[in-house]
Amino acid sequence: MPRNTLKLAIALSLLAAPALSACGGSSAASDEKAVTVYSADGLKGENGEGWYDQVFKDFEKQTGIKVKYVEGGSGEMVQRALREKSNPQADVLVTLPPFIQQADGKGLLQKYAPQGADQVDAADKAADGTWTSVVNNYFGFVYNKKELKQAPTTWQELLDGKYRDKLQYSTPGVAGDGTAVLIKAIHDFGGKDAALAYLKKLQANNVGPSASTGKLAPKVDKGELLVANGDVQMNHAQSKTMPNLGIWFPAPEGGKPTTFALPYAAGLVTKAPHGDNGRKLLDYLLSRTAQQQVSEIGGGFAARKDVKATDAEATALAQIMNGVEVFEPDWNDIDQNLTSYVDAWKSATGS
Repeated sequence: MPRNTLKLAIALSLLAAPALSACGGSSAASDEKAVTVYSADGLKGENGEGWYDQVFKDFEKQTGIKVKYVEGGSGEMVQRALREKSNPQADVLVTLPPFIQQADGKGLLQKYAPQGADQVDAADKAADGTWTSVVNNYFGFVYNKKELKQAPTTWQELLDGKYRDKLQYSTPGVAGDGTAVLIKAIHDFGGKDAALAYLKKLQANNVGPSASTGKLAPKVDKGELLVANGDVQMNHAQSKTMPNLGIWFPAPEGGKPTTFALPYAAGLVTKAPHGDNGRKLLDYLLSRTAQQQVSEIGGGFAARKDVKATDAEATALAQIMNGVEVFEPDWNDIDQNLTSYVDAWKSATGS
């Protein structure tokens, strides 16, 4: 699902947004039975079969509150909310690290701990209560199982000539999963300089920039690409209708495959026009009912540690993660230095 493409229904909701915002948080706006969500993609299905599709439908039925949904790249959604800061259009913002920290640092989020947030690990929520993970997830890569009989194993393999114009990753600083490529490379190569030196070499095989990670998986499934970046939740959900899609994790030379948590984190927008409705939606996203549907419907991992999924999808996800070393990035460092890291990447790759 493209992170920068809005469907017709979304476009229509945007056309209606100015009329909403004209109320500017007045009683007329706050009384409206609606809530607007700005979200990174991956949780809404191509054909209405995603986690968002189910939980929004159930939420609307339970509360009578209509969910208005807008999606785009992880960084794109934060930038949009920032442009609207003086006249907010969104009530709830859902994005990936480090963009959720960026949103918090720019004052876009207000404090609200949803019901059930006490069951979310401290590493997966803001210490000041401005955001909470609602779906856990991990960074990964995909490959075409039909064209490649075995998944690549190391970063170095991707430098091989057979990947020329058959490899693509989304743009760091724009897409959450694209930024994750840079974060993982810095970890796996032991520092920024070594990571950038590698990515400079990899550029010979790279098709070019992409603002959307979601649109890369279909290209891999069709064989237009052999390898691309992604994340476990999104790609596992896509694999149900894309039979050639396989998930793998690059390993440093001589080391184990690695990854890191890349959760979908949600927060209540500062001066949200429908703040009460936003709080109700956040409560519902962390409810036991919604969390128990994360793996079976959404292909992801429940954010609540007291929800233990046992469905077939949860078993498959556990198998995907078996033997993969999970590290924890220094998000404070990344938040403070993201711009300089992305600028260094642009310089190294000529992007």
